[in-house]
Amino acid sequence: MPVEIRELVIKTTIDNSKGKSSGAGEKGGDSAQDDIVQECVEQVMELLNRAKER
Repeated sequence: MPVEIRELVIKTTIDNSKGKSSGAGEKGGDSAQDDIVQECVEQVMELLNRAKER
């Protein structure tokens, strides 16, 4: 009997304190964060597509 999950809870904490990074590092951090987010989206979409195939 398949199990259906009807609720998915995702929690995150974002710290935007300016004292921790310099101006030059800030731009690189955004790019790295965008890459991580994009990779997560791709993995979630892949899991959803697999679930549809079943």
